[in-house]
Amino acid sequence: MITDINQLDFSKTYTYADYLTWQFDGMVELIKGKIFNMSPAPGSYHQSVNGNLFRDIAVFLKHNPCKVFIAPFDVRLSRYKNDQEILTVVQPDICVICDRSKIDGKGCNGTPDLMIEILSPSTKKKDVQDKFQLYEESGVKEYWIVYPLEKLVDVFLLENSKYRLVKKYVQDDIVPVNILEGLNISLEDVFE
Repeated sequence: MITDINQLDFSKTYTYADYLTWQFDGMVELIKGKIFNMSPAPGSYHQSVNGNLFRDIAVFLKHNPCKVFIAPFDVRLSRYKNDQEILTVVQPDICVICDRSKIDGKGCNGTPDLMIEILSPSTKKKDVQDKFQLYEESGVKEYWIVYPLEKLVDVFLLENSKYRLVKKYVQDDIVPVNILEGLNISLEDVFE
């Protein structure tokens, strides 16, 4: 049994089955079987931005078949039934899942429709590069990268298996959620 993150071999490839047995306090993600440390608990402003975005989406989805989830929430970017085959499990800040068959007691088993990552200094490279590529390859329809300190949001849509930057939104913009027709989010409210 792994009870301390230092017992893990960061050069080894791990599965979701391995991940489920770990009993240490720190949070990690698996990307293609490789361990990525999560940053320490997010600061208060990060949490405020996350909560504001989550609230706006959750209120909109109240009587909608799509569901919204907030971290910590395991997203297994595969549809394998066997935990030994799953090599990727991430915890996006927010995700929206419209196919309820992907939701199970452990989180999401499959690709969400929308993923939102709110950048922290220690996760910026992973969110902007590694997760961007991973979400693109996995078929996430819409990906938001939120820059809380700069009060910016980059919105990407998947077109022909590649992300296209829709727009870089700034603090006083209203951002349409492309996969949820009718939902428009005021960044002034998000970044209050």
